[in-house]
Amino acid sequence: MAVVVAATAFAVSPLAALGGHLVREGGAALHWSFFTALPAPVGEPGGGMANAVVGTLLLVSIASLMAIPVGVGAGLYAAEHRGRPLALAVRFVSEVLSGVPSIVIGILSWEFVVRPMGHFSALAGAVALAIIMLPLVARATEEMVLLVPSALFETALALGYGHARAVVRVVLRTALPGILTALLVAVARVAGETAPLLFTAFGNHFWSVSLREPVSALPLQIFTYAISPYDDWRALAWAGALVLVGLAVILGIAARVTMRHRHGRRVR
Repeated sequence: MAVVVAATAFAVSPLAALGGHLVREGGAALHWSFFTALPAPVGEPGGGMANAVVGTLLLVSIASLMAIPVGVGAGLYAAEHRGRPLALAVRFVSEVLSGVPSIVIGILSWEFVVRPMGHFSALAGAVALAIIMLPLVARATEEMVLLVPSALFETALALGYGHARAVVRVVLRTALPGILTALLVAVARVAGETAPLLFTAFGNHFWSVSLREPVSALPLQIFTYAISPYDDWRALAWAGALVLVGLAVILGIAARVTMRHRHGRRVR
């Protein structure tokens, strides 16, 4: 037991040290103007990352609208038609795509979206994030659907439901809490991606909510500020990192609450 406790403490200690340092450095620079003000010009104190916060919400929202319907549909097909060649292909592509480095996905989006458009844009960044989300959503949906007892599906068919209606109204609804958990985890994953946005969204120090124009995002702003020689910018980089980690923690808690609610309903 002592060895197990020591191993657990050793595994958790890097996260605790990182969290403590992040709270200490980022908390000192985190203030209300961080969420309401634009970045200050070079050499001037103050400023915030309001444009980056809005840009992150915009990119993640558009990416979710692209990836979630396709990913859920692909995962549902792969689970319901496991033995067919197309289902095997969907599973194989999802596994391969989930292992592709995000910077390669950024280059892919640059090649097929940025170059034809002739400039960087929020749309290109959202496409890159959607490609990263897609295999996560598809594989999670497949696994959650496979956990649904086949007796539920057979009962729905016996009651006169058609195949498609039984899948949507019974199987998918039963697996929905697990799928929502996977969606929250996927959103938390792409919200902190930096590499693909360097080639697509590019960044913007001003307000921009147009899908056809470059847009800022918290990871991009943190990257730019962290490598700068200015103390104010580095302090804001720590504050932005704290906000990103806080977002990931909130989404993780929401995912666990969703799964706990799912298991509680199953027990009842």
